[in-house]
Amino acid sequence: MRSLLFMFIGFCCINLFAQESKPQDYLSSEFHKSRREALRAKMPENSVAFFFANPVRNRANDVDYVYHQDPDFYYLTGYKEPHAVLVIFSEKQTDDKGNKFDEVLYVQEKNPRAEMWTGYRLGVEGAKEELGFETVFNGKDFLNDDLSFSEFETVLHKPFTNDYRDTRNEADLADLIKSFKTKVYEEKVPQLSNGSLNVELKQEVTTEPKMNVDTQSLRTYMGSLRQIKTPEEMKLLKKAVRISAMGQVEVMKAMHPGMSETEIQGLHEYVYKKYGSEYEGYPSIVGAGNNGCVLHYVENSKTKVDNDLVLMDLGAEYHGYTADVTRTIPANGKFSKEQKAIYELVYEAQEAGIAQAVVGNNPSDTHIAGQKIINQGLYELGIISSPDARHLYFPHGTSHHIGLDVHDLNTGGNFEPNMVITVEPGIYIPEGSDCDEKWWGIAVRIEDDILITENGPINLSAEAPRKVEEIEKMMEQPSVFDKFHLPQLD
Repeated sequence: MRSLLFMFIGFCCINLFAQESKPQDYLSSEFHKSRREALRAKMPENSVAFFFANPVRNRANDVDYVYHQDPDFYYLTGYKEPHAVLVIFSEKQTDDKGNKFDEVLYVQEKNPRAEMWTGYRLGVEGAKEELGFETVFNGKDFLNDDLSFSEFETVLHKPFTNDYRDTRNEADLADLIKSFKTKVYEEKVPQLSNGSLNVELKQEVTTEPKMNVDTQSLRTYMGSLRQIKTPEEMKLLKKAVRISAMGQVEVMKAMHPGMSETEIQGLHEYVYKKYGSEYEGYPSIVGAGNNGCVLHYVENSKTKVDNDLVLMDLGAEYHGYTADVTRTIPANGKFSKEQKAIYELVYEAQEAGIAQAVVGNNPSDTHIAGQKIINQGLYELGIISSPDARHLYFPHGTSHHIGLDVHDLNTGGNFEPNMVITVEPGIYIPEGSDCDEKWWGIAVRIEDDILITENGPINLSAEAPRKVEEIEKMMEQPSVFDKFHLPQLD
């Protein structure tokens, strides 16, 4: 028994030291508080908003994926643990003791035994101290809360996607959502004329709100906030972008025809980890040759890239903020005539798109500018019959916002200062296309992360070469990975 006690004390000490040695450049509690205040200013009078933490995603059997917080929840709280609820009131509320409050955070309860397995929990006091909340309770208190939602003109929450599991743990996300739905919604079950349950129609059970419930406005409110990056956010986003650009640079130096797509992916992600990136912002895309024609190709299973072009679309996530940078390079270090022709066409289209990334324009402007150049160029190369011909060689949009999501929340309006978008034209010519075979299997995308300013666009990922001659010159440089060899395995 004593040895178990000493083991537990040792665990607590290790956990304490681990917390003290964590990165110091996270968003501040003042930032998150300011975001809650900004949201409150947008809410209707006498309303209450509910945000639920992301569910724990199961990988297989008793193994879960590494947890990742819902971006809105993180933006408003800084809380990175599951099984939590944030409640924001449009006006001050008064509890039965006369205390005033306008927000409540419900967190997962401290549990020393569980923490030995899954890690440190902030708990109530930690959330107060580290996150700056004044009113914090355990999740089980949310289950027993007697707050009357009917007193509010509007109850706001995001739509539920029902992708969470109900575990044996009390006050898990399933319990929290069930409690909320019980208070806000009532089930409508079809009945037979004699009043008995119609079993055949049971699957048509519907829910109707008991009060005025709004499941749409929070997305608009949060989009309007998140699309404009604050200086504190920009520090993290710029670092995520620079890390991603450095990954591209180091892989350019290391690339050779004998590499596999997975190996290339691993080099990028190693650079990310070396710089302190916690995650990839999205599944890494490394497509050699015809594989690059699959826009979201994530298998990365080709064992040798040979002399193909290699399309590398990857982004580091740093403290919640993700970059999105794509480079396409020749595995052997030199573009062929056909590869160069397609690449320079995409580069010209991207330059035109970036020039349109200015205040007052919108994503259609960056797209149309690049699309015109690509269509004219494909015609001149004999790949399409006319500049107006319909084709699928450029099948996607050119710009999207980035931030806490790789396709970040926004309101879809015109560009404003301190928005960050991508500009990413591409040409993809799959094998079997209706053109000369010499073009088959060529796929090129060039993607950069662009800051919108009053003085014009700023390319945040410019450290990764884009021009043909710059890429070929970079690929001639020695790599830190040149002497990295592992034993051969049978």
